[in-house]
Amino acid sequence: MNIKQFLNEKHVPYEILSHQHTEGASHLAHAVHVTGAHVAKTVLLQVNHGFRDVVAVLPANLRVDPEQASKLLGGAEVKFGDEDDLAIHCPDCERGVLPPFGSQYGMRTIVDASLAGGEYIVFDCNTHEEAIRMKWHDFATLENPLVASFAVAEPVST
Repeated sequence: MNIKQFLNEKHVPYEILSHQHTEGASHLAHAVHVTGAHVAKTVLLQVNHGFRDVVAVLPANLRVDPEQASKLLGGAEVKFGDEDDLAIHCPDCERGVLPPFGSQYGMRTIVDASLAGGEYIVFDCNTHEEAIRMKWHDFATLENPLVASFAVAEPVST
């Protein structure tokens, strides 16, 4: 899936933010000068109980709480996918990139409530050098994600 082509076909406005190569949503936030609360981190969750793999979308400054994600997904056992799993699901993306459009990869998308409802979101395009900024409303209309609370603050290192 080419995200820019997908958005163009759907006539959805967006902005491309070119930047230096980054690994991870927190580094992306810094590179494009956007607060981590607006940058979407995407995490591949592998779940049981009949669910397919799930794309979890949350602010860059938070992390998935597996217990909350499990409750949201009906008590399913939740495991985190790795880069090899991402490569299987998203062969059209650079290694480590998972777009927030799980539906385009045959997966369900969940979004943490703290990211939902903002004016816009920013996320990796298909590479580590381009990001997309688009209105939250447009993203939610296209993807129709399940919105709930499943993220917590990153632990503070001492």
